[in-house]
Formats: sequence, structure tokens, C-alpha cells
Amino acid sequence: MEKYSAAATKSTPYVMFDPAIALFVIRGESYPENAASFFSPVFDWLTEFLKHPYDRAIVFDIELIYFNSSSSKANLKLLTMLEDASKSGKDITVNWRYYADNDTAHEAGEEYKEDVPHLKFNVVEVERPK
Repeated sequence: MEKYSAAATKSTPYVMFDPAIALFVIRGESYPENAASFFSPVFDWLTEFLKHPYDRAIVFDIELIYFNSSSSKANLKLLTMLEDASKSGKDITVNWRYYADNDTAHEAGEEYKEDVPHLKFNVVEVERPK
């Protein structure tokens, strides 16, 4: 499958899904005016990817500084898709990354972790870039 990527904008995160290296990254801020139009191709790509056999461990690094309620719903949909794939035997790990001073992102990560109990889900504090 081809790599999927979307450049970050003021209101949307950087997205890079690269099956060749089994790394999937979502990073930045997420408050698009039309969440459906932004997330639809992400979900379409992921749905196709998850249909295929894949024998490597897959890592999703998610580092959202800020996200609105529609993005939060999209995050949960994404995580549910990953949990379902994990239940089907795919080796998937999610690293929810947050800055130490971002209590909102930390709490969101803890809540998401509870929502997807069958998924390997790490809530990881990272240093803010200098």
C-alpha cells in the first residue's frame, strides 16, 4: 500500500501513515472546520490498510497539542478501529504523547486508554521541542 500523508495546517495535524516502516504519526493541532472532510480520507486509508495481512508490529504515535470535540470523536473512532484490528490479531501499539504542562492532553490520553482496553496503549510524557 502507498504511504498516506497530509501536511499540517493551522487547524489540522500532520498525518503520516507509512506501512513500509510500520510507523503512523499524527501530530499538531486538530480543530478543522469540517472534521468529516479532513478525517474521511484518513479513515478510508486506514480501513484499507487494516484489511490486509500485516506481520509486523505497528506503532501509532499520536501527539496532539490541542483538539476540539469533533476531533476527539474522530480520535475515538480511530482508536476503536485499531482496537478492533488488535482483537483480530494485529500487533498494534498506540503511544499517546503529551507535554508535561498539557494536563488536558494527558487526561484525554488516560480516558482514551480506558475506552480501548484491548489495545496496547501507552500514555507518554515528552519534552516540548526547544
